[in-house]
Amino acid sequence: MLLPICKFGTPVLREKGAPVTVFDDALARLATDMLDTMRAAKGIGLAAQQIGRALQFFVIDIPDGKPGTPLSFAFTLDGREVPREVVMPLAVANPEVEILPDDEWLESEGCLSFPGLNGRVARREKVRMGYQDVSGARHEIICDGLFARCIQHEFDHCQGVLFIDRMEKPDLLKIQTKIKQLKRETAASLRAFGKA
Repeated sequence: MLLPICKFGTPVLREKGAPVTVFDDALARLATDMLDTMRAAKGIGLAAQQIGRALQFFVIDIPDGKPGTPLSFAFTLDGREVPREVVMPLAVANPEVEILPDDEWLESEGCLSFPGLNGRVARREKVRMGYQDVSGARHEIICDGLFARCIQHEFDHCQGVLFIDRMEKPDLLKIQTKIKQLKRETAASLRAFGKA
């Protein structure tokens, strides 16, 4: 089932998510619905805040990329190298992210809550993430490249932090008018539906 994506200006986007405590069919269904919603919007990650739920929960699905291309990345799951299809698509509950001391990587990012808006964000090249899957089992991923960037972006969402908060100042200034317009449109829409 496709879910509505919250646009910038929706208060839940600024809320820190509560821990996931129940691992049941409803959580697995939520992950499936979020993945369907994300793919329909042509995204590679989606956090629970973006569909109106303040939870420590997100999904990622990065399509296959050849080595050396923007979609390429390396990773281990629970200390082992495994095929990409073992990990993707990924549903993450209660993430604990450690930014590893690696190079910073400045790259353009977008966000499904800011349709059509992009800007450069500096992220670390490599991360370690402990998390639980939809059945509650604990895992650890160490990854780099686009996978690491996507984890950092979605983890930020779970803390109520948005990519515009980390965006390079010149890039943010270029889209500031559009951001304000989006916020006004969202506020008007929330008022119209009695949710403001």
